[in-house]
Amino acid sequence: MVNFALFGAGRIGKIHGGNVSRHPHARLVALCDPLLQNADPLATALGCQQWRQEEIFASDQIDAVLICSATDTHADLIEQAVACGKHVFCEKPIDLSLKRVRRVCKAVSASNSTSMVAFNRRFDPNFQLLRQRIDAGDIGDVELVSIISKDPSPPPVSYIKASGGLFRDMTIHDFDMARFLLRDEIIEVSAQASCLVDPAIGDAGDVDTAVVTLKTKNGKLAQISNSRRARFGYDQRIEVHGSRGMVEARNVNESTVVSHTESGVSGAKPLYFFLERYEAAYRLELDSFVRSLSGEEVVLPDMDDGLQALLMAEASLISVEQGRAVSLSEIDG
Repeated sequence: MVNFALFGAGRIGKIHGGNVSRHPHARLVALCDPLLQNADPLATALGCQQWRQEEIFASDQIDAVLICSATDTHADLIEQAVACGKHVFCEKPIDLSLKRVRRVCKAVSASNSTSMVAFNRRFDPNFQLLRQRIDAGDIGDVELVSIISKDPSPPPVSYIKASGGLFRDMTIHDFDMARFLLRDEIIEVSAQASCLVDPAIGDAGDVDTAVVTLKTKNGKLAQISNSRRARFGYDQRIEVHGSRGMVEARNVNESTVVSHTESGVSGAKPLYFFLERYEAAYRLELDSFVRSLSGEEVVLPDMDDGLQALLMAEASLISVEQGRAVSLSEIDG
């Protein structure tokens, strides 16, 4: 049995905390969040106690921590956790600063702790099957990956200002998914971006629409298309083209019923947002982490995966600003 402490009682904390409380080999012991209006009802719902941060790190009862708090707390919490021998499951991103992330990676590498960065999409059953078909050689050698990821509507501008921007907050999932499917080192990034959805996002210094092209050391290509607006729902599609064919993962819709009449053919919209679309992925992600602690599998994605995704986000920002392709090898930090 793995005893967990949860940092953060917000939306993502509720998801991971709930999955721990329902896991047969895990137990949620403690919750830490300074916002009592969030923490009180969640602690009651999950049947755990509220502890202070220092109590969690000092306690022998806690084996691992779930870091689901504000982004600017992640790096410090990771370093404190591994320093006292606790395992770490951390929501993305590790931090918005590359230098800070590199320091965290060094601290984790020097410890005996197991640490996972929560890129949940790797655990989506459809995307996992996609990867399995690629690994089985069904489409031959992968040559081109196309990822479409669009939110149903933009988040509040207050969120935008604290998120690190579209590339660090939204596209970062797609960067990790591209690496997951290409299985080759990405060396170059080229990006274009605009503010087409909400002028307030542009006023906050961000973009809401982007296209990114990635190139690997062996010449494989990936293209990512992002938008903060898709009126029809959460648009999550992937196509992988290879030397012998193609494999794709389509949207998960609200139902599989399709109506065929003389006026046309119609079906249900995609599931509305990530909570519904990736419910199974969040559950399977936590299960993988628990199994890694018992030695049943190697933990992935790890801290280096988090670093690589952030590198691509930084390269995208430079590419947009300077209007050129950017090599990852030129990124400092």
